[in-house]
Amino acid sequence: MLPTIVLILAATAYRICYALAGAAASWANFSPVAAIVLCSAAYLPRKALLLVALGPLVVADLLLNAHYHAPLIDTGMLSRYFCFGLIALLGFALRHKQKYKVLSIFAAAAAGSCLFFVVTNTAAWFSSPNYFRSFEGWWQALTVGLPGYPPTLFFFRNTFLSDLLFTALFLTTQAASTKSPDRHSEAPFPEMHP
Repeated sequence: MLPTIVLILAATAYRICYALAGAAASWANFSPVAAIVLCSAAYLPRKALLLVALGPLVVADLLLNAHYHAPLIDTGMLSRYFCFGLIALLGFALRHKQKYKVLSIFAAAAAGSCLFFVVTNTAAWFSSPNYFRSFEGWWQALTVGLPGYPPTLFFFRNTFLSDLLFTALFLTTQAASTKSPDRHSEAPFPEMHP
């Protein structure tokens, strides 16, 4: 579990340092958070999930909100944490899956990206006075966003790619930290029966 904890802390530090360094808009929403929540729920003990995965997430959000002079707790956080809760439920659902688990984790990461995109942009549409309260306004929130900002589909692309990349990193770390069976204790040939 130590390599996994190191990966989670490194990914959280990346998120904070990237924002503090004046992140370029082309990398906006390229974040490890959803992958950490999904994979932690699928692999780590529940107590570790709260301390190791969600603890750094909350601390990072508070630090970033302070850095951007935003309220420590804002309405956008509610929709994000709601999505992270649903993504954690996806991870818990895959916890005991044995067959095709890796493929299922990647499918859940893709589904989590889509869920996060729709829910958070719908919340932005609902809470922002800059969108019309109509289907066209909601569609604008899901596709082009507000004038002067990159299109919201651009943010979705970054979210989707980062969720897959960081999920792959987590799964690689998990596989590398899993003990392999002692091959020297196995017989070189299977027993032959007449």
